[in-house]
Amino acid sequence: MALIRWEPFRDVAVLQNRINRMFEESFGRNRDMEDDADQCAWQPPVDIYESVNGIVLAAELPGVKKENVFVEVKDNVLTLKGERVADPAIKEEDYFRKERCFGTFQRSFTLQQNVQPDLIKATFKDGVLEIEIPRPEEEKPRQISVDID
Repeated sequence: MALIRWEPFRDVAVLQNRINRMFEESFGRNRDMEDDADQCAWQPPVDIYESVNGIVLAAELPGVKKENVFVEVKDNVLTLKGERVADPAIKEEDYFRKERCFGTFQRSFTLQQNVQPDLIKATFKDGVLEIEIPRPEEEKPRQISVDID
């Protein structure tokens, strides 16, 4: 009787390949579509973290010019808009491969109720936009003396 070596992860890999094939067939996606620049919807990645002064929103905007970036605060919603423009000197037919996305983008983030939009500061350096949202002032309780007759 011959010994057969058992490979427990072989069955998992086979299952993964079957699931991948099932999704590709179900949603009609093929490898040619991955190279198609028209399928590109660009949204810059954003980190949001707390600093000493408040909340910082850092967005990666490589290849975006400062004049093509707009930050707006309206109804406690901070909206980041912009556009990354392709180099007009390079013709579409000259590309061998085009993986970067170009065009407009927009991201919106809900702020706390008591944030003062006038105190928000933004800096743009080395392709990173940092928006500093200061911590709101805490409402201090007031003590009122009551005269009793």
